[in-house]
Amino acid sequence: MKKDLICISCPNGCRLSAELLPDGAVTVTGNACPRGEAFAQTELTHPMRSLTTTVRTAFPEMPVLPVRTKGEIPKEMIWTVMGSLSAFVLDKKVRCGDVVIDDVAGTGCSIIATLDL
Repeated sequence: MKKDLICISCPNGCRLSAELLPDGAVTVTGNACPRGEAFAQTELTHPMRSLTTTVRTAFPEMPVLPVRTKGEIPKEMIWTVMGSLSAFVLDKKVRCGDVVIDDVAGTGCSIIATLDL
């Protein structure tokens, strides 16, 4: 599998050309630093993403609260995590950075508040 990517690991924004070989090795060209090679390797073998969204609250003054993942989750788990979040209603006051849900959908990643409630 061949893929053209733009590296997001540093401000250079290198245009990468990466290929996943049948033996599982990844070849990368176009990277100006080692982070580009690591980014392409992850993107082709196990892509990860940050997620920002909102959760419902039990408070009429703020019916939804903006949240994000504390780290990255596997790309294929995004819709599973979104399903968990859509069923969740926050019923306690939190501050920016507080954990809203720990280990969301078994990803090992927490959901944190991005605004005080």
